[in-house]
Amino acid sequence: MSTAAVHADLILQGGKVWRGLGLGCAEAIAFWGGKVLATGTDIEIAGLIGPDTRVEVLDGRLVVPGLNDAHMHLIPYGTAMAEVDLRPAAAPTLDALLAAVRERAAHLGPGDWVIGRGYDHFKLDLGRHPYREELDTAAPENPVYIVRTDGHLAVANSRALTLAGIDEETPSPPGGLIERQNGKLTGLVAETGREPLMQVLPAASVEDLVGSIERGGADLLSRGITSCMEAAVGIRDGWTEMLAYQMAHRTGRLPLRVYATLMGDKTRSILPNCIEAGMISGGGDDMFRIGPVKIFTDGSAGGRTAAMTRPYLGGDTEDLGLLCLEDAEVREMVLDGHRRGFRFAIHAIGDAAIDQVLDALEAALIDTPDPGRRHRIEHCGWLRPDQMARMASAHILPAPQPAFLYYFGDLYLTLLEAERVAASHPMRDWIEAGLHPSASTDCPVVEIDPLANLYTMVTRKTERGTEIGADQALSIEEALDAYTRASAYAAHEEDIKGCLVAGQLGDAAVFDTDFLTCAPEDILSARCDLTVLGGRVVFEATGAAG
Repeated sequence: MSTAAVHADLILQGGKVWRGLGLGCAEAIAFWGGKVLATGTDIEIAGLIGPDTRVEVLDGRLVVPGLNDAHMHLIPYGTAMAEVDLRPAAAPTLDALLAAVRERAAHLGPGDWVIGRGYDHFKLDLGRHPYREELDTAAPENPVYIVRTDGHLAVANSRALTLAGIDEETPSPPGGLIERQNGKLTGLVAETGREPLMQVLPAASVEDLVGSIERGGADLLSRGITSCMEAAVGIRDGWTEMLAYQMAHRTGRLPLRVYATLMGDKTRSILPNCIEAGMISGGGDDMFRIGPVKIFTDGSAGGRTAAMTRPYLGGDTEDLGLLCLEDAEVREMVLDGHRRGFRFAIHAIGDAAIDQVLDALEAALIDTPDPGRRHRIEHCGWLRPDQMARMASAHILPAPQPAFLYYFGDLYLTLLEAERVAASHPMRDWIEAGLHPSASTDCPVVEIDPLANLYTMVTRKTERGTEIGADQALSIEEALDAYTRASAYAAHEEDIKGCLVAGQLGDAAVFDTDFLTCAPEDILSARCDLTVLGGRVVFEATGAAG
């Protein structure tokens, strides 16, 4: 259909429309029927204005394709909004953390769970995890479970441990930790050591989880994020989480586009339900698409549980982190899913875990060749050059979080040698290897705000200003490409979104700061003024110009 035959539903004019890497900029953009209709000069696009066209004057502001967080946890993020906020800004000291727990307990009945999220022992004033006895004092009549920012470690009080059946005689399970000091439980649990507690946490209803999707999704839209990968459907409430997504989608309560990763772990899996329901990677529609299968193979670098081939600083030669599964288990799980046609997005942070995952994925691709499958390694932060070559050969994609360097980079420098930290999250090398590195936050592990990600991709600086691996810095256009087209590529959707060109989905974000020309430091204070999803304005900042 000729563009002259229609009038646009929405036009943004008088600004700078960044269409995508290598595609240049326009002054205006028109949307029609949920998609991009045309881009061009203000004069060219003015001919598409009709009596019902909504016209937004940009006053020079920047328009970019809707951002796509390629790995975050939407349900846990929305759920955490209703839990105790223990992030460093809210609870910078141990006393503040305990006060927040005490305050929540005071508003609950005896026996009700106090659940909190986001503390970082590295940033607490005492530089350690809280102890169970301290949580006991803060909430003597309530079970308490607080999760570290990385989501791989937690601390429980005595009531919670008792409900989970954990006592001083309970051994640490394979791939996990139930910590003791001097023979007594500290309350700290890691990786598979958390599972007895997760099994006794209060179950959420479908309606509860739809509310989490709505809360989290509305916040993402306010930041210019129009698509995300829900990185582990079923991680906490099993199949109920998939039912919640289906309900949200069916009833129009799904705020943004979601690529749904399916928990297929050894002890937490919805894969049998998915197979019974006939789901397969790539199925669905533009709003809700079935994605890859998720397996956890190790923990986090900040928690010293990412599996490394060289030890962490300050420990002994055996301080190598944790592998959650045996090599044979990973190979068997991957081979079965690959033969069934599923894509995989496997959590592997340390190079020992990455070895395990590459062995399994390579074996599956040899067994059942499919060069276009685009299996992924989630996080993939601490890889070696030989592993980079293996990824390039099999076209196994990295799904990194550059913002980890911004928030955790200074911590990493206390855990690992400086040269290992500098070589981590190698965005430049991945691009040159043709691996299309995407950008994401792993929220609620770090803040969902994309600005820290963009800043760190361009500067390789931490929040304290420490420069780490400057040779891996990107141009701002490369950084934006990672957050848009490359994230779409990671979901096999680059043909329908990620650039502002005619025919692609009408998703865009308007920022008050011109990322293409501003100083890198100005990125951090930028604001999203307007978000467009499917050609409709779905968020407007209060007081935004235009």
